[in-house]
Amino acid sequence: MKKSPIIGWDVGGAHLKAALLDAEGNLLQVLQVSCALWRGLNELESAIDEVLSQFSTSTATHAITMTGELVDLFVNRQTGVNEISRVMHTKLVGTKLFYTGAQDSDFAGFVTIDEVNVYWPHIASANWLASAGFVARQVEHALLIDIGSTTSDFVLITAHQPVCLGLTDATRMQTEELVYTGVIRTPLMALTQKITFENTVTSVAAEYFSTTADVYRLTADLVAEDDMTDTADGKEKTAHASAQRIARMIGHDTNEKPLDTWIALAQAFKQQQVSRLQEVAIKHGLRLNNNAKLNIVGAGAGSFLAREIAENIKLPYLDVADLIASSQSFNDSELKHWATVCLPAYAVAYLAFHNN
Repeated sequence: MKKSPIIGWDVGGAHLKAALLDAEGNLLQVLQVSCALWRGLNELESAIDEVLSQFSTSTATHAITMTGELVDLFVNRQTGVNEISRVMHTKLVGTKLFYTGAQDSDFAGFVTIDEVNVYWPHIASANWLASAGFVARQVEHALLIDIGSTTSDFVLITAHQPVCLGLTDATRMQTEELVYTGVIRTPLMALTQKITFENTVTSVAAEYFSTTADVYRLTADLVAEDDMTDTADGKEKTAHASAQRIARMIGHDTNEKPLDTWIALAQAFKQQQVSRLQEVAIKHGLRLNNNAKLNIVGAGAGSFLAREIAENIKLPYLDVADLIASSQSFNDSELKHWATVCLPAYAVAYLAFHNN
């Protein structure tokens, strides 16, 4: 029996990501739209409408994963999972499948809306495991590093199998498989308490003056299309405005120094984040048998950092978009970029296609 197109949905707290696969499992479209879920479920409803208005299909099976249950709109995570699932079920037409992550032995389990409340602990924040499930089918040994706007996921894959020390957010934060640092939304005060500025070590203000998006605008690493979140002060995303916010972190104004000085400060903040993530990558890489060949697989809006880490520790680097594209023989650079940024949305659609 011919399969229907599949849309994979990744419902985050700040963004909604979606990937459309055709009836043969080929990737056709990927979208990321803003979804400030903490403001209310109407944000999610509007984001769904925006995605559906741009996707070129009227009927589809829907595979759904999420992290948005963590936002403070919900009294607890169980309520969040149920409320998000209810909205997705109501808004979408066709079969709806909710990803249950580790509930299934091959990390490819799904349930219907009627089972969501029973399996909510396996549904909550399981999007990283969908990504790992996809990568594990493509690469024998790897460390998947998915660096997003807010968090970074580290998943070791051995013999085509994710090998996880923790499965919940709480345990994964203890094992550093989940690190709360990303390339857009992370406040700079969370990166370090001290920074070197013009050869002098200075304290960093414990204030929400600037985020990592300011850093990566100035270092020219951040792609403008990924830069969807409001700035810390609600002002422009220009180089000058970004520099002003970063300067404020160490008690300065931008007019005191040329722009190159603030770019150098941005590079210093970048190195703080790289050092932190590289330390975690080495820690997890050491868990693999020394005789096995380890690849770093990078994903997310911050995949450029995963690539840099791989170069620093002298391991082969694979971009997850190339894993997707090589299996489908396409070379659309824009589609490859969005597949990298929105890996969980593609992965959950891929798993649903191959397991249903």
